[in-house]
Amino acid sequence: MFETLIQKLQEDKYLTLETTPQHEPSMHNIIERIKKFKLQDRVDGFSCTDNPLAKLKYNALFAALKLQMEFNKPVIATMSMRDRNKIALQSDLMGANDFDVRAILALTGDPAKMSDQPHAKGVFEANSLMLLKIIKSFNYGMDMSGHPFKIEPKQIFPFAVTNSYAKNFSSLEKKMHLKIQNGAVGIISQPVFDIENAKKLLESFNIAKEGVEGDKQKAQLIFGIFPVTKLRTALFLSAQVPGIHVPQFWIDALEAAHNISEEEEYKVGMQLSQNLFKELNKLHPKIHLMTANRFDVANEIIS
Repeated sequence: MFETLIQKLQEDKYLTLETTPQHEPSMHNIIERIKKFKLQDRVDGFSCTDNPLAKLKYNALFAALKLQMEFNKPVIATMSMRDRNKIALQSDLMGANDFDVRAILALTGDPAKMSDQPHAKGVFEANSLMLLKIIKSFNYGMDMSGHPFKIEPKQIFPFAVTNSYAKNFSSLEKKMHLKIQNGAVGIISQPVFDIENAKKLLESFNIAKEGVEGDKQKAQLIFGIFPVTKLRTALFLSAQVPGIHVPQFWIDALEAAHNISEEEEYKVGMQLSQNLFKELNKLHPKIHLMTANRFDVANEIIS
């Protein structure tokens, strides 16, 4: 299952769909909405987020297990450094390994001060590089302290993330280089919104791979896409989210459509998003689609 996913990432077209587990003790609603649009037949795998914005949600590892059991598709489970120290990270990885949850997206995580849980404290024993190093140790048959396992873990496939835009792309290159050196098989970008940004990011990724050897050379950049169908969303992303660049032509087009009607605004945003999806598939067909559980939107984008 996972070997097929990684082979597609390295050698073929690749498409994964993000899911965000909810503030409820069940994945039933998400599973039913995926089934409604038959998305499981049109993507190579899924991902599960890990309490984004430090808001309490269903556990990402269990969510990944649930989706894998339901659809027989590989799922990338996110693990955040915010909520676990190195003992908890390793313990979770061991348990997940036994249930064949073996694709892990390593994140540092959003600050705990954003949480909806009063007085929650972040752990942040280190950043996401620590988790990548832990996974590397597991893949060599030992824990992070060098103690060998009597039963070797099944191979774990680590993923990482990168900003999609920076005033100085060399800073992104250094961070991506470290993540590739520490074993990331794929680096998922924050959403890109125009093809020129995508070309620059891909160029930086290739620079980041310089100096790495062996299988690490097979690491791939995965473009994040977040369809925007409302002007206010584009304005928020442009002004408030570091590491993302929403081009002015998107904002202008959405503003003109917004002044006509809500339906026109949606239509224009969807057209821009579909065009970008097509352009990215021509440039570098490795895509991670994020729709905040708007599976109707995901259906339109990939139709």
